[in-house]
Amino acid sequence: MWAMDPLHTLPRLLDRVPAEVLVHSEPEPCPYIEGQVALMPLRLPIRRLQPGELDQRLEQGDRRHGALLYRPTCAECHACEAIRLDVSAFKLRPHHKRVLRNGDKVLRVELGPPLSDRERVQLFERHKRLRGLESPSARPITMLSYQRFLVDRLCGSFEMRYYHEGRLVGVAVTDKGEKALSAVYCYYDPELPKLSLGTYSILKQLELAKRWGMRHLYLGLYIEANEHMGYKARFLPHDRLVRGEWRTFEREPR
Repeated sequence: MWAMDPLHTLPRLLDRVPAEVLVHSEPEPCPYIEGQVALMPLRLPIRRLQPGELDQRLEQGDRRHGALLYRPTCAECHACEAIRLDVSAFKLRPHHKRVLRNGDKVLRVELGPPLSDRERVQLFERHKRLRGLESPSARPITMLSYQRFLVDRLCGSFEMRYYHEGRLVGVAVTDKGEKALSAVYCYYDPELPKLSLGTYSILKQLELAKRWGMRHLYLGLYIEANEHMGYKARFLPHDRLVRGEWRTFEREPR
């Protein structure tokens, strides 16, 4: 549904480069903190973003959902903080090296365009269900919903595919800017805990970013109050966008 400017009958055009159309801006239940109300306006660029334009959006804290951009703008809550890694400053710790070593022994990694098929949808649902990432009343994702979320896009994007013994066990959808990669969403088979597929995926994205001469790897939003977001703060050092200003953190939040 188009978000209407109260003074006009047309969708609101935002003055950016490229221009964006505000398509939704209504309070809704917060997807990250139970019991909270969130405001996350959805914006549609009028054309595909160039790599440098994607970098600018990421720098401002934007995230992508399909062909739309969003950024939490809740007046009373500042829990959502964009988080990124400086590719040159990040150093592998012993447990990172162990995860890479274990994964590289048994996993095959492929790069390709984002796809939607039954295999991916089933793995996506399995990941959400077994990791407790959905409410009991949530409906299973459909092929169309998956397409709109992870395949439709407004910038350069690819998926990293992880195979174990010939079976697809993980997918990480990643956007590519001029000087940054952005981890859009990763899902995997939770019944392979010894492979630490979530951590492994971030480390492989870091490898790509370093190989391609990127400056940053964006990890999405960090919310300290959300147990499923806490792992991001364990990648150190990292930068977080705190009330509009990027700050570097050398230690995990207590």
